[in-house]
Amino acid sequence: MNNINCLVVEGNITREPNFRTSPNGFPICKIPIAVNHYYKKAASGEYENEVSYFDVETFGKLAEICAKFSQKGRGLSVVGRLKQNRWKTPEGKNTSRVTIIAEKIEFKQRFNKANEDEADASAAENESAAEEATATALAAAAAQSEGGSEIEEEIAQF
Repeated sequence: MNNINCLVVEGNITREPNFRTSPNGFPICKIPIAVNHYYKKAASGEYENEVSYFDVETFGKLAEICAKFSQKGRGLSVVGRLKQNRWKTPEGKNTSRVTIIAEKIEFKQRFNKANEDEADASAAENESAAEEATATALAAAAAQSEGGSEIEEEIAQF
């Protein structure tokens, strides 16, 4: 029986995504995100901002969609799981890194620049909203259509 490994995280893309294909031609996209957490300090009553940085990995059709629609600064909601990669350095030291393997991604609406006039902003917003709705639908469809075992086999090759 598998243990529960489910994660929901929302953040902003910190750099352009890294899209590549595996030696077998399987698409892989790594998206770096920053997640902000605000809390109030008990002692001083001041608010503190805590930022955590994560790498989100996507595979297959979802990776292709993410490579197309992910830009630095854009908001992202991710449903997925944690995966720990372990290896030894050339010096023999054990090292590990935890990444988020995305199963579903939702792109947040982009904000228009303040200097655009209202007509341009409205048209751009409508076009952007349609594009984002399509991207979100495609990302969800891609995540549902891909077999988990196929993805796991591809990941295991790295």
